[in-house]
Amino acid sequence: MDQRQAPIDTTALAGDVEFQRISPQESLSRQIARQLESTIAEGRFAIGEKLPTETRLCDLFGVSRTVVREAIALLRSQGLVETQRGIGTRVARLTPRERQRHQIRATTAAEILMVLELRSSLEPRAAALAAERRTPADLDALHAAHHAFRRACETGRQARDEDYRFHKAVIDATHNPCFLAIYEPLNEGSIPRAKLLKGEMDLIAVGDYLERIALEHEAVLEAIEVQRPEAAFTAMRRHFDRPHAMYSALAAEADANTPSAPRGDGASAAQAWSRPGR
Repeated sequence: MDQRQAPIDTTALAGDVEFQRISPQESLSRQIARQLESTIAEGRFAIGEKLPTETRLCDLFGVSRTVVREAIALLRSQGLVETQRGIGTRVARLTPRERQRHQIRATTAAEILMVLELRSSLEPRAAALAAERRTPADLDALHAAHHAFRRACETGRQARDEDYRFHKAVIDATHNPCFLAIYEPLNEGSIPRAKLLKGEMDLIAVGDYLERIALEHEAVLEAIEVQRPEAAFTAMRRHFDRPHAMYSALAAEADANTPSAPRGDGASAAQAWSRPGR
């Protein structure tokens, strides 16, 4: 896949429509999709009007057809455009379809487990695809997100946003807009820190936990960098083992403390927290 950066002239596509340079520091297809979305929202293209051809967009942005097709796929996922073979891509609406009225914000152990079920099914496969398809720009984004997570932990923060950004960078590196459409509603609210933020865990244990997360991120990053899909899949799957065990224990304890629920003698959350991850 051609992900080169090429300075582009602010050449008009229709009327006075102009585009900005794109940067290699972020997914090229997402940058192109954002610029096209902005021009559509501003009414520069009317509903039913055709967008420029793939060839024209490739020339304007200095990218390959694959990148342009990914950008158009992102616009289709928002309901902004429709593509018909032999006709081209036409504007379908001026604003994105409201496909997510609410961000997913998991706060209880049971809610977090539901999100972990989704993420542990989705992200190992995404990591494997990222290992196959990652570009130099994707690696830059992954390294930047990993370093940001490290810095946040060193300053005593919970690093939820930085954690999400690392995982989002893995999703971006799949270059599959369908993965992105599923993942984006999660946001940083899906990062399992509910019990940490409430101060219910020992601070030293929290620090150790975040350090293990950083090491697990590193294992995923290394596998993607050397393009080993199976290793990336396994590293990401292992990354979800510990939080799943911990929040399963927390959910069991919550059930046990509910008057209508029979009390059990399952593993405690503290035991799950300290359980070796590999």
